[in-house]
Amino acid sequence: MTGKGARGGRKTGPSIADVARLAGVSAQTVSRVSTGTGPVRPETRDRVMRAIEQLGYTPNRAARALRDGRYGTIGLLARRFDRTGEALTTDAVLRAAEERDYSVTLLRVPDTSAKGWEPAARRLQHQTVDGIIIIRAEGGAGDQLALPATMPVAVSDSRPHGRYPHVASDEFTGARMAVDHLLGLGHRVVHHLGGPLDSEPARMRAAGWRTALAEAGVLTPPDAAIGDWSSESGYAAGTVLAADPAVTSVFCANDEMAFGLMLALHEAGRSVPADVSVVGFDDIALSRFTSPPLTTIRQDFPEMGRELVRLLLAQMETPRPERVEDGIVPLELVVRATTAPPRA
Repeated sequence: MTGKGARGGRKTGPSIADVARLAGVSAQTVSRVSTGTGPVRPETRDRVMRAIEQLGYTPNRAARALRDGRYGTIGLLARRFDRTGEALTTDAVLRAAEERDYSVTLLRVPDTSAKGWEPAARRLQHQTVDGIIIIRAEGGAGDQLALPATMPVAVSDSRPHGRYPHVASDEFTGARMAVDHLLGLGHRVVHHLGGPLDSEPARMRAAGWRTALAEAGVLTPPDAAIGDWSSESGYAAGTVLAADPAVTSVFCANDEMAFGLMLALHEAGRSVPADVSVVGFDDIALSRFTSPPLTTIRQDFPEMGRELVRLLLAQMETPRPERVEDGIVPLELVVRATTAPPRA
């Protein structure tokens, strides 16, 4: 099936004509099945799919682009793919894109300034992508980033107001939910273990913490401890918090820092939640399996990925739409065993 081409060279793989010949259909029918466009009878579709699998045929995306203007590929930009939030969002985007028959090209951004994001975005444009998803345009780039007007873009960040469609969690309200839960248990003051100062989610969560305390009458909140999202930084800050007997509750800006804090409290002989209540943020998979299981704010990362892909495809399927609605992913307080009323 992979005989010589018209000029005597070897073909690199089975062609659409090979699939059509094996399935007993036209090349146009194979194209409709492989791209998901146009009506095809179920029995014909099954026969074509069996031929595709038997031959190992892969649709030529360049030819697809020439035919209908699309490559079937989404570009995904992120500063860090190894951090939990970015990793979970990336996985969600990959799954949502696969459901819509799109592949995803990943590109890491070397720094968080606009000077880092824009060259990365331009590189993706030259890698035959139909649109770009940006995860957490941190460092101010969300407001400064300027891409070609014809490039569909979706951002998982709330800052590029009016410039690009975005999907965001209500970080501010989620933090208030965590603090209100601790105050409702009877804690007079809630300490905060925050994320990096240049992170927009960290700033929003810290703002929610301060607002909830102010509404409860705590007009001068304690200084926040600052981490870098890692368990190690949570542990380092936790050794300081554990040494302060006035600390009875801590709201952590993510679950991993909460894990480090809980270890530091344990090593200092302070029990969770009898001596110190702890609330995290994200509800990553390990949160259920700490000892005790972690009370946290749940983010729906699968929904985040679906919303990002939806926003992008809405722009790709309707060129220059007048408006694409932004997406808001709701948050939920998940109460487990790391929170309790303070000691009398």
